[in-house]
Amino acid sequence: MPGAPNRPPEKPVEVPVAPPVPETPAQRALRRLAPSRVALLLEIWKGSPSPELTVPYARAEAAFAAGDYEDAVSALDLLSIRFAEPRWPSFPEPFRRLRVAIPTPVPPHWDPEHGLAPGEREARRAHRAAEDQLALADGTLAWAAAHGVEIGEFAPRLAAARTELGTSGVSVAVYEAIDAFWRAVRERLPDPVGRARAAPSATAAPEPVGDA
Repeated sequence: MPGAPNRPPEKPVEVPVAPPVPETPAQRALRRLAPSRVALLLEIWKGSPSPELTVPYARAEAAFAAGDYEDAVSALDLLSIRFAEPRWPSFPEPFRRLRVAIPTPVPPHWDPEHGLAPGEREARRAHRAAEDQLALADGTLAWAAAHGVEIGEFAPRLAAARTELGTSGVSVAVYEAIDAFWRAVRERLPDPVGRARAAPSATAAPEPVGDA
């Protein structure tokens, strides 16, 4: 209509889309806690990772054991930021996927997925998350095999989960295999905090013995 003020087109209201496979707070914490355990056992730390890494990890483990999954995730957020610091340049794949750098603010349209429908955007993110979980599981299997930790019986089930992800997408079956594996990792792999505490004492000079 002539003379009518120009109005920008109305944007559709984005309705939040539930993930394909809902996760409980315990599952969300486990899927980060278990691979973080392996990351802190890697050889790059020479048996003694920095307290800046072990302290948030120990807090996450304690919170998880107490059923405080929100605090566990909060501690894991801090650990992920620590992992992303440039002083750990040799942090290897696939465990680099645990790193979360503090992002620099950018315009929303710079996000390549900005224009996608909410459902498609969430589906892509869910698929990437499952791929990351399987990559971390593969890295853990390789570490365990190299260190004599018996956990290889999960390999066929994880391979089947990868096939399921590629053919049918994210499903309950995929995450059942992943979660069973991570539970076994927490049970069978050594505690990196305990190992870090023991490392200095193994090389420490003996204390002088006083006069009898």
